[in-house]
Amino acid sequence: MTEVLLTLHVLAAILAIGPVSVAGSLFPRYAREGNAGVMALLHRICRNYALVGVAVPVFGFATGATLGVLTQAWLLASIAATAAAAALLVFAVLPAQGRVLAGEASGEGAAGRLAMTTGIFNLLWTIVAVLMVVRPGA
Repeated sequence: MTEVLLTLHVLAAILAIGPVSVAGSLFPRYAREGNAGVMALLHRICRNYALVGVAVPVFGFATGATLGVLTQAWLLASIAATAAAAALLVFAVLPAQGRVLAGEASGEGAAGRLAMTTGIFNLLWTIVAVLMVVRPGA
């Protein structure tokens, strides 16, 4: 059962977080160009795959429980980084994309801040990936 849960966890991470990372990273480029059609598509990808991304921690917690590692420091750090990335996406990246699409925010400044915020989101997921592979203290 552990192998099935771990496989589902990894697949969910790849198939849900990957598209959000790529689409989110591309959005500022098209915001600078003012390409509303592409921005709308990238925002929709980010929003929809964020919903699918809920499966990542669900399968992650189930996997951690079957392995008995829910209290280990590397996993707690990973959970914290995942929560921070999710909060950044929900409360910063997606709303900023929405404001740019609505014309409430425009220009180089908005695109620059959005690029930085998305970069931090991607860095947090990189930290999670490293923690999952290296498992400090394991």
